[in-house]
Amino acid sequence: MTPFGRRLRELRAERGVTLSQMAEAIGVSAAYLSALEHGKRGQPTWLMLQRIMAYFNVIWDEAEALRALADLSDPRVVVDTSGLSPEATELANLLAREIATLPPEAVAELLGRLKILGRPG
Repeated sequence: MTPFGRRLRELRAERGVTLSQMAEAIGVSAAYLSALEHGKRGQPTWLMLQRIMAYFNVIWDEAEALRALADLSDPRVVVDTSGLSPEATELANLLAREIATLPPEAVAELLGRLKILGRPG
């Protein structure tokens, strides 16, 4: 499941909407919506994201947060380390190789550390 898929599922649960109801309302199949939630489909298109935001009537900060989650939800990431240090290339390759075996606590710790580094100011 992607961060966007998790939030999409949360929004449906908060509003008591089934997958089928939402799919019909936004003009997609329930199978597509399920695949989007589970990370078996890539990031939603801008048009699909707009349909989802309109369906849930999200605006301003909530809409921006949903867009940001969609940007961070590509299930097939490619990391270009050309021009970076050998250590950066090693890190990217090790992470790609080992991420499926990392325990959830280790993933949470690494994610937390990276978020701290990514904060502006």
